[in-house]
Amino acid sequence: MRELLLVRYGEIFLKGLNRPTFIRALVKRIKHAVKELGGKVVMNDSRIFVSDCSDIDEAIRRVTKVFGVHSVCPAIEMDKADFEAVAAQAVKMMEGLTGTFKVSSRRSDKRYPLDSPTLNAQIGHRILVANKALSVDVKNPQHVLNVEIRDQAYLYCKVVPAVGGMPVGTNGRATLLLSGGIDSPVAGWMIAKRGVHISAVHFHSYPYTSDRAKEKVLDLARILSESCCGIRVHVVPFTKIQMEIHEKCPEEYTTLIMRRFMMRIAERVAHIEKAEALITGESIGQVASQTMTALGTTDMVVDMPVFRPLIGFDKREIIDIAEKIGTMETSSLPYEDCCTVFTPRHPATHPKMDKIMEGESKLDMEALIQEAIDGIEIICC
Repeated sequence: MRELLLVRYGEIFLKGLNRPTFIRALVKRIKHAVKELGGKVVMNDSRIFVSDCSDIDEAIRRVTKVFGVHSVCPAIEMDKADFEAVAAQAVKMMEGLTGTFKVSSRRSDKRYPLDSPTLNAQIGHRILVANKALSVDVKNPQHVLNVEIRDQAYLYCKVVPAVGGMPVGTNGRATLLLSGGIDSPVAGWMIAKRGVHISAVHFHSYPYTSDRAKEKVLDLARILSESCCGIRVHVVPFTKIQMEIHEKCPEEYTTLIMRRFMMRIAERVAHIEKAEALITGESIGQVASQTMTALGTTDMVVDMPVFRPLIGFDKREIIDIAEKIGTMETSSLPYEDCCTVFTPRHPATHPKMDKIMEGESKLDMEALIQEAIDGIEIICC
């Protein structure tokens, strides 16, 4: 008998002939999650098992954050041939509980002499005899004892929900424009949940933005990394570009021209990372640079797709997800990012392309972009 985690996956079941590829990717990501805990991960009979972890609670926390995992069940593994021992363990697991219960058995090994209804009846009877505070309710029980008969017998009562989605790396690569705000970490998390491996670009305007602001962004990347299994953050020195824009371009267009620079640089980083798309946290109408016209002008400067998973969300919906995934507290720290530097009093909400081009013509764009690229600091989170 030993304790382990029984890991279940959901959407991968729909993948048909490609299913083994997705399962191998998921096993790899789970191994990454529990590596520091000494955990062993094996795939057997359509279930993933995690054993030998130094801290089982921490292992549960980590595995439930891995994209592709549907739920995690702390389980007891036993010799299925010894039914008396299995039944005794079931009784022990239900000790001290009150209310209603049922036994839910699944017999994957059809050679096992007891079928599922018989297992339910015999184990349920013994639990009732041992614990008078329990009664049976097969439709809406307060407690469920699960018994799975596979190569061994597995018993568990607790099912811990996980994030779901698809294993990271099974649906391509994309680069996230990561600020220190609430929106961009949520956008990155949502795209990564669909199996996309993400890298990140952060624009840092020292000394106008502090090292604490930079560390805040890296902390956000570390939180995302628990689900994304590692993120490379490209920290771009952006001060000179912002100063040039501020000094030479029309004030109402400075934010928009800055965003166009960001997109150009992010696309070049994406090519380095072999990414196929960019990700931003923009939502229509949230700020002046996120009107439909403004978003169109920023998309013009890149050739790859731009994913905006939050485009139709209001702020409350975004905050709810940020709280759910654990980024809200860090995003709320009072360290501003470069988007707050030199903010115009009356930014253009319906920009004209001739005004944008006129402003950009005053800048040595290629030299500024190349200098920023050359100064990138890469940090693995």
